[in-house]
Amino acid sequence: MMTTDPGGRSGSERPTTYIQFDGWLAHVENAFNLFAAFSILTLMLLAVAQVLGRFFFNTPIPGFIDITEQAMAIFAFAGVAYCQRVGGHIRMEIVLGKLSGRPLYILEMFGVILIAFTIALLIWGSWYHFDRSWTIGDSTIDIRLPTWPSKLIIPVALSLLFLRLLMQIYGYARLVADPSRQPIAVPVLEDVEEVAQHEIEEAFGEETVEGGSK
Repeated sequence: MMTTDPGGRSGSERPTTYIQFDGWLAHVENAFNLFAAFSILTLMLLAVAQVLGRFFFNTPIPGFIDITEQAMAIFAFAGVAYCQRVGGHIRMEIVLGKLSGRPLYILEMFGVILIAFTIALLIWGSWYHFDRSWTIGDSTIDIRLPTWPSKLIIPVALSLLFLRLLMQIYGYARLVADPSRQPIAVPVLEDVEEVAQHEIEEAFGEETVEGGSK
């Protein structure tokens, strides 16, 4: 699974506004993904300090469990839109792998519409829990950390994912209307050889691979 590059080969039709918004959204998704990665790194370093402090000085970090619980919302949700964009989620392709053209794009669009509907419900529910936490001043048990920041990141990250899903719905709708168009900013199926080729190019560089194949 890979995502087409909006800056790739020119097709018969180039939806300029769609491509520009996709680029802007991609920058936001990259920032959220980096934020998630940074939170994981910070939590790992904090865990090391927790172990060393307890082992050598018998002094654990106060509220380590509270901090971990709040950080989980960041690295669990902040990168979800990025994952959807690059097609990094796990999915079954037994049926889709046998289809092509308009039937494939119809099923892909239908699946994304179902996901978008589910995410819309999750945004509503997670915003309700954030509002409740903000209103009552909810906090953790140990060091009394406010819980609303971690609960706010969930509807924000899901809203970013919802925008990405809307983009993909439009992208698939273009292909349903005219399957000959170039797929833009939507995941496309790849066979085993294509997946292996892209992994080699990412590991060693495209120029190195092309030079070695000559």
